[in-house]
Amino acid sequence: MITVENLKKSFGTHVALNGISFSIAEGEFYGLLGPNGAGKTTTISIISTILEPDSGNVMINGMELKKNKVACKKIIGVVPQEIALYDKLSAVENLQFWGSLYNVEKSILEQRINENLELLGLADRKDDKIKNYSGGMKRRINIAAALLHEPKILFMDEPTVGIDPQSRNLIFDVVQKLHKKGMTIIYTTHYMEEAEKFCDRIGIIDKGEIIVQGTFQELREFSKMKESILVRYANEGDEIATKIKNNLKGDFVLNGKEIIFSCNDIKSDLPKVVNYCGEIGLELSHIDIQHVNLETIFLKLTGKQLRD
Repeated sequence: MITVENLKKSFGTHVALNGISFSIAEGEFYGLLGPNGAGKTTTISIISTILEPDSGNVMINGMELKKNKVACKKIIGVVPQEIALYDKLSAVENLQFWGSLYNVEKSILEQRINENLELLGLADRKDDKIKNYSGGMKRRINIAAALLHEPKILFMDEPTVGIDPQSRNLIFDVVQKLHKKGMTIIYTTHYMEEAEKFCDRIGIIDKGEIIVQGTFQELREFSKMKESILVRYANEGDEIATKIKNNLKGDFVLNGKEIIFSCNDIKSDLPKVVNYCGEIGLELSHIDIQHVNLETIFLKLTGKQLRD
């Protein structure tokens, strides 16, 4: 459905994209993750025809983007990071305006507006002005606007940032329904649990390049991360650290008064770890099992938190 080849984009001396390449299959839910300034929004802006690349090529549904911008726009829906609505207009008036830009016939547009307001849980507030909406409600109307022309591809750039839990959960339900219907979705988020839960595949971008992409399991294998057991001890004195290093068994890292054991099997390794610690006289004050998740993988591969 989408093929991106060697995409480059600079803003003055700042290189935003440095030869990025990836592909997305039809009907796929693809997550694009990266720290702030990594190139996520620039990538989406280029693929959705908002920005021109310096070089590289984008194919959308078999069409070369450079030569078929209008045709590509007709099958693309964009939910931008910023709210793109008119505060002094009602929800219906906003949707009528955005629908008209896609040349949706009036009779069809009215039906789609009602359907999408129902889908996003705002049918009872359709005549209220946007200025009276909460942040979460505005984001839901933003999504409704992107769906009016029934796009095949939906770009969602941080659609749940800074909103209430009710709106967030409703957006999750809508996104899942769209995915089940076969819509291709490209999704950026600062919330790792969202990407891990919803995305078929994930691309991690940093410094304008895709450093790895694949399913969660493929990312985990690439990172070579293992589950771990964190042990905190209460013993005092410098000699205990030497005793730990000389006598403790297993694959571990000592960090202050914490020991992190890498594990192949938490169930069988946990009693062994407790036994090892007991053998050398450690007074355990805390034990924590640390599972491998997308956040720990991301941190290892990029060396920074997503919010940095």
